[in-house]
Amino acid sequence: MPFIADFHIHSKYSRATAKDMDLASLAKWAKIKGIAMLGTGDFTHPVWFSELKSKLRPSGAPGVYQYDGVLFILTAEVSNIYFKAGRTRKVHNMIFAPSLEAAEEASSAVSEYGALPSDGRPILSVDCARMTRLLSGVDPAIFLVPAHAWTPHFSVFGSNSGFDSPEECYEDQTDKIFSIETGLSSDPAMNWRCPKLDRFCLTSNSDAHSPSKIGREANVFRDKIDYNGLVDILKKKDRERFLYTIEFFPEEGKYHWDGHRDCKTRLAPQEAMKTNNICPVCGKKVTIGVMHRLEALAKRPEGYVDKASPGFKRVVPLVEIIADAAGVGPDSVKVEREYMQLVKNFGTEFNILLYMDEKELKESLPERVAKGVLNVRDGNIEIVPGYDGEYGKVKVFKEGDSAKDKQMSFL
Repeated sequence: MPFIADFHIHSKYSRATAKDMDLASLAKWAKIKGIAMLGTGDFTHPVWFSELKSKLRPSGAPGVYQYDGVLFILTAEVSNIYFKAGRTRKVHNMIFAPSLEAAEEASSAVSEYGALPSDGRPILSVDCARMTRLLSGVDPAIFLVPAHAWTPHFSVFGSNSGFDSPEECYEDQTDKIFSIETGLSSDPAMNWRCPKLDRFCLTSNSDAHSPSKIGREANVFRDKIDYNGLVDILKKKDRERFLYTIEFFPEEGKYHWDGHRDCKTRLAPQEAMKTNNICPVCGKKVTIGVMHRLEALAKRPEGYVDKASPGFKRVVPLVEIIADAAGVGPDSVKVEREYMQLVKNFGTEFNILLYMDEKELKESLPERVAKGVLNVRDGNIEIVPGYDGEYGKVKVFKEGDSAKDKQMSFL
């Protein structure tokens, strides 16, 4: 079975996160999902770091720790907010550290730029190039990954405060950046359209704020990895060892299209351009989404494939497939019960979504759930794109598709 890793998550000490974002719940849900390795998230937060120090145990592999059978690598996300080239910049970066000691030193180094105890994802008043230089001085094995690189408000290419190239942001430190996180609202196919990104290895992570959301995007490796192996794979864009990323359908991301949430205005990039990016309802400027921003920087046509990069597979979470199959909301008790029964019977969520063959799905799963999984694999679904902070709406079954088997077999 391939080795699945989700490096970007948050702890219960970040804003707007679930109270059970702790090691016990994360390990439990990693096993349910089929995730072998998680990033710790939030190691800059002193209370969370204290928990990590007391509860994580060395795994025997460089830079890798374990808790209850799940592997962890030390990661944190920080929000760099600063003024540069006439504009306020807001860029989120993921920091990877090779050890608890290096993570503690990294936190100490950045602490003069922000109040680390205030949030698991602290605001730091330091520019990205200077922070990269600073952390490399702490430990050369520390590396940064620009987080959710295209989202409008807090990213390296964000329409509201980002840059037009990695070099503008990271300056003479750009050579130390060798991976970029695509984010929920973009996927590798979109990023491949930008030649400026060719040398970077594209990664995908969940940015989860609750345990059940881990793995909604993730990275799939051929074999078990350690910290040094991860660095080597990312630097080389090694598609022999890095098989593919697991992706949201980017339309489902909450910043894929342009729009104005207050007015319920959703606009394709071409529509927004026709109105000069003005909301037709209230006359205010719309939030420029990821697709619009990417079109502005892309030099290649849709459909271009970077054959030197790892591939990707798009998924819809199993709870959403079950909910659509049953005709109820994804948070219903009925869906939760069915989800847990399916995972119990067939191992993990990813085994069902990615690895069970068509014959096994049809023989083992409720008919309509099996059909939903196959629809997703084939891309035979309908999506109303997300915009201005609103997630897109996914329909696994198209209009007119029979709902004859809505009663789930295990209920």
